[in-house]
Amino acid sequence: MGTDYGQLVGMEDVSLPVGGEQSSRAWVAPLAYTVVTAVAGFFVLGVLGFSAMACDACTSEKARGFDASISTALMVLKVGFLVPARTLVVAWESRHAGRRAMLALMAPVAVVVLFVACMAMVEWP
Repeated sequence: MGTDYGQLVGMEDVSLPVGGEQSSRAWVAPLAYTVVTAVAGFFVLGVLGFSAMACDACTSEKARGFDASISTALMVLKVGFLVPARTLVVAWESRHAGRRAMLALMAPVAVVVLFVACMAMVEWP
């Protein structure tokens, strides 16, 4: 009974489609950049959160403008974290190793861009 199971079901020559090569180490880039993105995200949130104390001794008029701008920047930051999160999800689901690595790299870059944009939104005293 030397019958091969692949021959029984008609799958003698099964291969991945062109451009869909799956590497045995394709998970390394998404894992590394997921960790980097998480650490960078916590750092960015902490820096912007502690920046709210920059205007403790300001006059009421300056403090009002600063508080409004820092609140807006924090909201933009929190909602903006959806972009790197979605990028990482797509990177993990991608089957092509090159695309997976590039998408994973884009997530921490998106966090840095988001941080710079939020810091520019704040009306510093």
